[in-house]
Amino acid sequence: MTPKYIDIHSHVNFKAFDEDRDEVIRRALANDTWIINVGTQVDTSQKAVEMANQYPEGVYAIIGLHPIHTGASYHDEKELGEGGKEFTSRGESFDKESYRELLKDPKANKKIVGIGECGLDYYRCTPESIAKQKKDFISQIELANEFNKPLMLHIRNNPEDKIKNAYKDSLEILKQHAKVKGDVHFFAGTIEEAKSFVDFGFALSFTGVITFTKDYDEVIRNTPLDMIMSETDSPYVTPTPYRGKRNEPSYVREVVKKIAEVKNLPEEKVAKAIIENAKRVFTF
Repeated sequence: MTPKYIDIHSHVNFKAFDEDRDEVIRRALANDTWIINVGTQVDTSQKAVEMANQYPEGVYAIIGLHPIHTGASYHDEKELGEGGKEFTSRGESFDKESYRELLKDPKANKKIVGIGECGLDYYRCTPESIAKQKKDFISQIELANEFNKPLMLHIRNNPEDKIKNAYKDSLEILKQHAKVKGDVHFFAGTIEEAKSFVDFGFALSFTGVITFTKDYDEVIRNTPLDMIMSETDSPYVTPTPYRGKRNEPSYVREVVKKIAEVKNLPEEKVAKAIIENAKRVFTF
């Protein structure tokens, strides 16, 4: 079966969906929407795989370590649950063997369609944390190379820092180490940065943010349709007209509609192209 829509980056594996996870997934599938749930640590990666194995079709997993979680400094209740005032992320080091074990399971391997979300996040960083992020990023690239899985990239700059550039640094690391391609999730860089990743063979995906700001319009217009994908990043960045609600994969249609509007193309054509792109990149 081929779906009409796909959410290539969601987090229904997060605590925010503990009360109605199956209902959310079934609602997406009923709306002809497939889902890729993305891990951010070992536990959320394992959860993504467990969920993918529960459904015969249309639910997939990506496993890896988010750059923010390479340091013990970050707390998001939607991801980790209530942890008390003293709670922080445990600061996971990328344990390649733990992730390799998930990939060695033949059943799980078919449902694991990528490695990530990995990359560089300069929003909250120190020289020490950047060095740790780069080390763990390279380790995840090596794992992706080993199992021939595409990469799901998380790249974010600090808008107040005009010197460090996470997009430039990530691309340099990829050129040195990557034998696989993938997707730049929640792309928020410049037209020039977009072109550099597309020229290197990486697709760009966009979220519901594009439905309530024009900041991404020029990048979308200038990116070839065969290098664009749709995502929600749920439970975050809910698109119009659902602003104020928790985001979920069935809302990805609003992202597709907006991409079509910005590119002045029929929605059907854009939706079909995005499915073809996702199947090419993630080979499911």
